Amino acid sequence: MSSLRRTVLLVAALNLAYVGVEAVVALSIGSVSLLADSVDFLEDTAINLLIAIALGWSAARRRRVGSLLAVVILLPAIATIVMAITKILDPVPPGGVPLTVTALGALLVNLGCAALLVRHRRGGGGLTRAAWLSARNDAVANLALIAAGIATLWWATGWIDIVVGLGIGLMNADAARDVWQAARREPGAVGAPLHEEARA
Repeated sequence: MSSLRRTVLLVAALNLAYVGVEAVVALSIGSVSLLADSVDFLEDTAINLLIAIALGWSAARRRRVGSLLAVVILLPAIATIVMAITKILDPVPPGGVPLTVTALGALLVNLGCAALLVRHRRGGGGLTRAAWLSARNDAVANLALIAAGIATLWWATGWIDIVVGLGIGLMNADAARDVWQAARREPGAVGAPLHEEARA
């Protein structure tokens, strides 16, 4: 348990460190997709901090926290939709080079976090699954961001950024559903062992 707590705290710190980087770049170049991804980093920070706090709790309390995490994961999806609507009204393309470089940095951070969490993803129930799913999905989203940045260098349109941003929002919505189901599958007995394996 102490190993898992150290891991999620390290992952939380890595995510928090990159929130500011992405947010500043996103606002400076007007990127919906990059700003949505920065919200993902903030979401991952919250998820991993909650996991570190909840590790010693009973199965029933872990189920409640898992359900809360599902709601937390939905927040970036809602924020992305709002930003996308705003961008549709003025689809100015973001800077392709800073978008690509920042997304590459985000990919490296998320791959590192996924690597740290992969050995714990089945050993901590729905909570740890939430953290691993977020890191995995964010790495996939970063590949799309890199592609969007490169594409924007060739086609000066804001629609690529909008579509990728909405895609990230949909991925978060699907992850929220998965985490909700995983939380419902937490062992029912109070004080059930944390290492009991969650279904994939």
